[in-house]
Amino acid sequence: MEQERERGITITAAAVTCYWQPRFIKLADDTKYKINIIDTPGHVDFTVEVERSLRVLDGAVVVFDGKMGVEPQSETVWRQADKYHVPRMCFINKINQTGGDFYKSLDSIHKRLSPNAFPIQLPIGFEKDINGVVDLINMKSYTYKDFTDKEFVVGEVPADMLEKAKEWRHKLLEKVVESDDAIMEKYLAGQELTEKEFLTAIRKAVQGGAFFPVLGGDGRGIIVQTILDAVTNFLPSPADRGVVKGHDLKTGADIERQPTDEEPFTALAFKIATDPFVGRLCFFRVYAGHLDAGSYVLNARTGNKERVGRIVRMKADDREEVKEVFAGDICALVGPKDTFTGDTLCDVDKPIQLERIKFADPVIHMSIEPKTKADQEKMGIALSKLAEEDPTFKLSTNEETQQTIIGGMGELHLEIIVDRMKREFKVEANVGKPEVAYKETIKKIAEAESKYIRQTGGRGQYGHVYLRVEPMERGKGYEFLDEIVGGAIPKEYIKPIDKGIQESAANGVIAGYPLVDFRAAAFDGSYHEVDSSEMAFKIAGSKALQDAVKHADPIILEPVMKVEVITPETNMGDVIGDLNSKRAQINEMTDRLHLKVIDAMVPLSEMFGYATALRSMTQGQASYTMEFDHYAEVPKNVAAGIIESRAGINVRKGM
Repeated sequence: MEQERERGITITAAAVTCYWQPRFIKLADDTKYKINIIDTPGHVDFTVEVERSLRVLDGAVVVFDGKMGVEPQSETVWRQADKYHVPRMCFINKINQTGGDFYKSLDSIHKRLSPNAFPIQLPIGFEKDINGVVDLINMKSYTYKDFTDKEFVVGEVPADMLEKAKEWRHKLLEKVVESDDAIMEKYLAGQELTEKEFLTAIRKAVQGGAFFPVLGGDGRGIIVQTILDAVTNFLPSPADRGVVKGHDLKTGADIERQPTDEEPFTALAFKIATDPFVGRLCFFRVYAGHLDAGSYVLNARTGNKERVGRIVRMKADDREEVKEVFAGDICALVGPKDTFTGDTLCDVDKPIQLERIKFADPVIHMSIEPKTKADQEKMGIALSKLAEEDPTFKLSTNEETQQTIIGGMGELHLEIIVDRMKREFKVEANVGKPEVAYKETIKKIAEAESKYIRQTGGRGQYGHVYLRVEPMERGKGYEFLDEIVGGAIPKEYIKPIDKGIQESAANGVIAGYPLVDFRAAAFDGSYHEVDSSEMAFKIAGSKALQDAVKHADPIILEPVMKVEVITPETNMGDVIGDLNSKRAQINEMTDRLHLKVIDAMVPLSEMFGYATALRSMTQGQASYTMEFDHYAEVPKNVAAGIIESRAGINVRKGM
């Protein structure tokens, strides 16, 4: 993408398929492997690309900056990989640059991610003098003159590194033999392990999630070859990951599919993209079975059949057309109309529903409007297509102002969306100021009675419900309970009550923000044989929620961001003072080379314009990263200001 080249960052995940035959150390002789690689962004605003890629991949290589060690986004990716139980290895990059340090970065991995990460290689040299690695498995050195060299010199471990290499090899052995009883017995008996036994023990430990191999280097030439060797030796193949589980669409019963070509076709659509040459692309991972171009698949979400036209294997921005795909493949369908991220594609006669991918809600919103009338229709089409591609980008319309509202994971996220709209769809737009995605919730249990009665010339309206609301844990969403007994309210009116509650909750109670993390229970009421209707009970449910929430200690929640500021020590006092003025909670202050690192939790509402302020107070020497962490209660004085400003908006709207 143009934006990626201009900004020097990855924005969208790119897929490539390559083939590799291990060169240095190998478990199987002369085996050539096919590897599907997805390169994901590092910036937290585009974390959706990491989330959906980890959902469909079997293993991961987590790349760290050797000058920075573990950064906030590294922790986010690590947690995402934990969630999907993805075995992984670590690569510490850029250790050949000034400030690059393999061992300090390794220490940060131990402290912030896992103590079970151990090197399988040690770098030879320091910073610009790095010229190879010592392999701890076979205790050989691999050196090169330049990082572009394709060849290397195999030799003995340098004398000045021998003791260090023996020490790290001993630690490595002690850790990995724990995963294999037979190898552990041999090790405890003092017998030397063969190279194959050592490799097998590492492979078993990695795939069991108990061990994370660490490599390091300059990220080019021979070093990349050692990474690919480690990928093929240690990370799991689709067969190693075993069965994939789903459920029967009709019965709801659990179903398993083996990762073989003979099983019924089972795949997950994990990304939708618009290609300027072929149009709409649907990336999918095949878990079982095989698929031929020209055949049909079933979309488990819609229940509709979709014809498989062209299938392409992606090579970044290039495409190779294929006639069939098999278990373990990652490819793309050209032009599917009604398939979206998270949909299961399966055999028409043997349907299965795989677990969908869950994505975070936007934390920031802004209004957007076309610059000219001619842009009006084009803007709607552009935004819809961009929303199809990115599940964390949300579109909505403010019913009172009729403004189009876009929501995303950060200012950069929305800035890129607007820029893509301009470049790719030729739509010019004006955008409003960013707004925080506040939410509302309650802190205690409360009850309310609502009776909706309306008499008109003909048939009247009658709905009567007693409602109880109670708080739930953060992130639990909404739950409705039907506690009506004795037919006080007929069954056909229960769903309308639920619907009325949900519609009312979407617009909040105290400040117009969505009401979340609560349970509502309809426990009593009455109805009229003639006048009761679904509409009457829907209105009664809506009013009951409004009344109950007002007595349930309602509060406003705000997104709180995890912020890491890296600053020269001379500016640290100013930076901390400024953070404290922003209601920050300082968690930790550490050293990184000659700089100070401040970890803090700061409300998102206080962070707008922070980049400019930080540059100003540190003469451009400090930097920061920020990512969403959790929602927290807004202090009463701040909440009062939010409610007042929202009331002012509503008054002006009503004028």
